[in-house]
Amino acid sequence: MNQANTAFVLVAASLVMLMTPGLAFFYGGLVGRSNTLSIMIQSFASMGITTAMWWLVGYSLCFSGGAGGVYGNFHNALLLNISIDSLYSPTHIPVLVLVAYQMMFAIITPALITGAFTNRVTFKAYLIFLVLWQVCVYYPFVHMLWGGGLLEQWGARDFAGGIVVHASAGFAALASVLYVGKRRFADEPHNLPLIALGTGLLWFGWYGFNAGSELAVNQITAVAFLNTDIAASFAATTWLLLEWWRAKKPHFLGLLTGAVAGLATITPAAGYVPIWASVVIGITSGVVCYGAIQLKNRVRLDDALDVWGVHGVGGLVGIVLLGVFASRAINASGGVGLVHGSFSFFGKEVVAGVATSAYAFGFTLVMLKVIGLITPVRVDEATERSPDKMMHGEVAYSFGESSISSNVVEQIATVEEAN
Repeated sequence: MNQANTAFVLVAASLVMLMTPGLAFFYGGLVGRSNTLSIMIQSFASMGITTAMWWLVGYSLCFSGGAGGVYGNFHNALLLNISIDSLYSPTHIPVLVLVAYQMMFAIITPALITGAFTNRVTFKAYLIFLVLWQVCVYYPFVHMLWGGGLLEQWGARDFAGGIVVHASAGFAALASVLYVGKRRFADEPHNLPLIALGTGLLWFGWYGFNAGSELAVNQITAVAFLNTDIAASFAATTWLLLEWWRAKKPHFLGLLTGAVAGLATITPAAGYVPIWASVVIGITSGVVCYGAIQLKNRVRLDDALDVWGVHGVGGLVGIVLLGVFASRAINASGGVGLVHGSFSFFGKEVVAGVATSAYAFGFTLVMLKVIGLITPVRVDEATERSPDKMMHGEVAYSFGESSISSNVVEQIATVEEAN
């Protein structure tokens, strides 16, 4: 066992785990006050249910057997046939550490989708969605790209989840929005500091997400770490300047959104491209993802928290740019990008990105229709007006405008009586 690699990946797994609560804070601030808990519980529910699924069949279907295929097998279901001494041979870390690290990826991926259909989907339908989507979309994508499956054998690459996580979730979000339709009531961001907290946790955790995907401590780890920060920074700055130019004021929310878009876009390329390429990727992410959201607004697509524009478009753009900038001087296990004279690898990345995004979109649309035959997917009008109270019997804030006004009146009356 390589102790340094093992310790590093354990820390990276912890960072990726922290991203899911970070996502809950990020989404919780982006929605209205009456919807804060109903969006946050969806992220935390994924932590529990996805962990159980990963233990039951998830890890096995992703990483057991099935060379060149779409799924693995059930050899490691219930984590059987994995001893505490089993090592992941490329980096000599315990297999159980790999199980834990990849489990954190599985947790956050379906949680990303929830921002698109906020306050419109019943909790029961979401739980069914959470299970089916992982089994039929996430697990085969992991196996095909990271578990020795079809796309990996073909030569496509995805360092940390441009296809597996972001494009798949983003295009599934697009399908879910088309299925559930528009919101009945406006639901504006209510807490920018909460969004900033969530962004900070996501950005911090993303170092474990990207640099940790090398599963070792080496030069590629350092490149992935630095590429992650540079791309996020340039994307955030680009977004800030674009909104400043259009709205005549620098928007904090735009800066935060741009950072997340940059993080999503660099993810598939982080460990395969030179440092200078991350600057180009960050700027491109800021421009293209910002444009995607403007397009969404023009066509009045009610992707409430811009999951498609940030994660779907960002992930797909990142895969395409990986095909442009990949260099074997950075990572010998990667490909040769378009700028280095190889159209073949670029073509494979484009085909893999487009095909998987189309599948995630199409399957999600069909799956939601099937779920609708089992249980209502969309909430009724009363529930949509007050999701936290109607669905969960709880509220995020125990003080409201009415109670504040009442308290003020009581205090004034007390002072008047004293005088």
